[in-house]
Amino acid sequence: MLQKTSIARAIQFSLASLTIAAATTSTTTFAAEAEANIERVQITGSRILREGAIAPSPVTSISGKELLATGAMNLGEALNELPALANTYSLANSGNYIGTAGLSLLDLRGMGANRTLVLVDGKRHVSSSAGSASVDTNTIPTAWVESVEIITGGASAVYGADAVTGVVNFRLKKDITGLDVSVTAGKAEDSPYKNHKFSFSYGSDYADGRGNAAIAVEFSGQNSINATERDQTRTPYMEVKNSANKDSKDENGNTIHDGIPDRITVANTGWYDSSIAGNFYVEDGDNVNWYIFNPDGSVRPQNLGTTYGEWGRCTNCEILNLVEYSDLQPEFKRYNVNVKTNYDITDQVSAYADAKYVNSQGDSVGQPSFFEYGSALNIKKDNAYIDSSLRALMNNNGLDSIDIHRFNKDAGRRIENNERETVRIVSGVEGFMNDDWSFEAYGLHGETKLTQTNYNNLIRKNFAQSIDAVLVDGQAVCRDVAARAAGCVPTSIFGYGAVNDAAKAWFNTSSVSESTIKQTVFNASIANSSLIDLPAGFVGFAAGVEYRKEQSDSVPDEFAATGATFLNALQEEHGQFNVKEVFAEVTVPLLVDQFLIQDLVFDFAIRYADYSSIGSATSWKAGLDWTVNDEVRARSTYSIALRAPNIGELFGPQNQTYFRVNDPCGAEYAQSAIRVANCAALGIPADFDPTATASSIEGLNGGNPDLKPEESTSFTAGLVYEPDFINGFVVTVDYWSIDIDDAISAVSAQDVLDRCVDASNGIDNQFCKLIQRDTATKELKLITSISQNVAAQTAQGVDFELGYDFDAFGGAFKTKLIGTYLKSRKTFSFQNNPDDFEQNAGTVGEAQWQHNFTVAYSRDNWNGTWKTRYLSAVDLNSAQDLVTNPDPSDIMSYGSYVVTDISAGYTFDSNVAVTVGIDNLFDRDLPGVTNGTGAGTASYDNIGRFFYTQVAYSF
Repeated sequence: MLQKTSIARAIQFSLASLTIAAATTSTTTFAAEAEANIERVQITGSRILREGAIAPSPVTSISGKELLATGAMNLGEALNELPALANTYSLANSGNYIGTAGLSLLDLRGMGANRTLVLVDGKRHVSSSAGSASVDTNTIPTAWVESVEIITGGASAVYGADAVTGVVNFRLKKDITGLDVSVTAGKAEDSPYKNHKFSFSYGSDYADGRGNAAIAVEFSGQNSINATERDQTRTPYMEVKNSANKDSKDENGNTIHDGIPDRITVANTGWYDSSIAGNFYVEDGDNVNWYIFNPDGSVRPQNLGTTYGEWGRCTNCEILNLVEYSDLQPEFKRYNVNVKTNYDITDQVSAYADAKYVNSQGDSVGQPSFFEYGSALNIKKDNAYIDSSLRALMNNNGLDSIDIHRFNKDAGRRIENNERETVRIVSGVEGFMNDDWSFEAYGLHGETKLTQTNYNNLIRKNFAQSIDAVLVDGQAVCRDVAARAAGCVPTSIFGYGAVNDAAKAWFNTSSVSESTIKQTVFNASIANSSLIDLPAGFVGFAAGVEYRKEQSDSVPDEFAATGATFLNALQEEHGQFNVKEVFAEVTVPLLVDQFLIQDLVFDFAIRYADYSSIGSATSWKAGLDWTVNDEVRARSTYSIALRAPNIGELFGPQNQTYFRVNDPCGAEYAQSAIRVANCAALGIPADFDPTATASSIEGLNGGNPDLKPEESTSFTAGLVYEPDFINGFVVTVDYWSIDIDDAISAVSAQDVLDRCVDASNGIDNQFCKLIQRDTATKELKLITSISQNVAAQTAQGVDFELGYDFDAFGGAFKTKLIGTYLKSRKTFSFQNNPDDFEQNAGTVGEAQWQHNFTVAYSRDNWNGTWKTRYLSAVDLNSAQDLVTNPDPSDIMSYGSYVVTDISAGYTFDSNVAVTVGIDNLFDRDLPGVTNGTGAGTASYDNIGRFFYTQVAYSF
């Protein structure tokens, strides 16, 4: 599907593309200097010093000042609003995954954070997530950020693996002089949410200006907000079966859809088959009667209100309201200390060093332990705490025991605290060996330690002993004599608030897991921007070598790893690899001062890597840069890149997890004749109504030591227009495409289930072997999923930027429009089946049109900004999903979304500056019934209108 292409074809492709008026880099500083005094500068995307700011690859550049001109607490939150970046891991949604609370990771094009390489001053940075290469932007010092540059194509050949979709490079200020102090605090209008940030930076020259040293200290934090603390998110909604739906089956068993939504979204709806008070059901013939406990332990029939012919859902009833256990934002705090120095050893050579320490802590407050269906709590009739009303009910129904469903809120919500400590040290030398040759050599070492503490982690055995209480001499004690001797404390579970504090101490524990991530890099490079003088100009050249070692070790809590607690039974993960790399880059001027050609330059870069884990890998890029005249430029790149599997993908053990899936053999889903036949072959009846999927299904997932590297092909082509007759006006357009083959992906649990029963050759296939069902009931018990090189991804789109700076009304205006049109982004679960894919463009989190429009105005001591972010309407289902079921729900899409932020500031003569701002000025609501914490819905603001004030001082 994704084809390998020769270098010759790449060059031919690049030449042909220059006839297309499609795209270019997004920087606004392209024009070559006409004056004789031209400075040679290092450009992101190349190691060759160029004349002027001529970038060899598409680059979007955003100043640090622009990024922080909102109430955002850190760079990651601000960057995630850029059209090229997806909200895969932001503070709003990072707490949805074990061990990730508090992370802010960057994900170019929504193709995975592991495929985005994050650099600081062109150098690698140690990861903050065990087993991966993902860098937490909370570790970047905001006070020193000069700019952030996003490179779309050809980055792997210059910077190495992991840059499959591109590079995000943080450029820090080099020479820091003077003092900068700022304090920022903000508060949401309609919730208790608050945040704050303190930043201190001081730098000074020394040794008569030959050296410079600086220190920066930052502290920031925010409190959590629960979904119940905002009017918009406190109402529980749920999709339920639509009684008006009249879908039917044809003679082949295929579903005939009637165009009426199969499911409808209803307010004040929740689960009736579990409760914080505890509930249970008693079967009476064909009837199922539910009972619930009062606070005093007595039992009564449960009010089920309106039910919908499926397990668990009801409206206007006694429900388990899961909204109470959804946090919109986590509690988070961060400390960041950075020091740096540089010193000119000679006029041509300088040495530099910098070091940092970062401590960040993020809390994820989740649901309590819960028990239902297969894990329901079995209570015998002689239990010490049984009320007379329950005993009478059991006697009347001939029951010796009952199975209680319970959501253990009164036993304590589970809390996960993730504390990360990052240390990084960089030192090196750089300079010129003569007028032509420059060099740089550096070494760096980084280390991140993650301590994950899980509070209120229930010990299953202790809990079972505690609730199995009997009366001995009139006193309630644990039935198990050995447990009683060990200190077992009995407790009632009949009614909310029944669990006593002493029992909690017996069956709850705090589990502590630790991970350590280490990175060591040595790099040396040389460059010459005037190696050979050709008729069209000088040949540029750069080359270098790099050694890198990555190591990740995760040690879960020893007791929790046994599976004895409610926490997933995670196993130890240890892995490391090293890579030796050689890279080179050349830029060759082809033509100059010809008809329609002011300059035509060919670029080529190649990188050879030898991995201890997967062997050799070669990445390369070829490109052309064509200056038509002083107003118009065009360029194109074509590149092949390889991404080696990371430590977690290679060495991750098979860990316990839980999947939310639909059972394809359920009567509601078994639509095709093949599926019906295969489900029957599994012994599942045609009218099967699964109950296990009302809860999550236990699973195993992990790494695969036999993985191969991914291979990506990327192509860019573009134009920039900077007319002479409008000073300060720039338009750039950049077409890009990325194809990834042999993509590393765990086959989803749902895919495992579907492919098992949709196989045309029956159930003797690799996917059915990954599924375990209960022998008697045929309910799902266990699904296994591991990483494999079976998937593929493709994406293509157009980035564009318009900028116009002008003077008016006695001041200066700066305007910028940055946008992306996402033409297509397909994911292929199985690359050998190119007809089976998901088209993600235009779905939640991947709007086809995304724009950021900014206007900044300054006059004398006043300044102000206006920024509007736009997301086009999105579908909740892909077009492929709707092929099999065109009418699944009454909510099929979210409309377009617009959020505006404003700020205004004044700088006093004393150098004190005061800025006030409002994010989400018009209090734009979340779309639909989302709470903005999903992987895609985090694109939407879930804080609401937010006010902040900043006071800064500098000299």
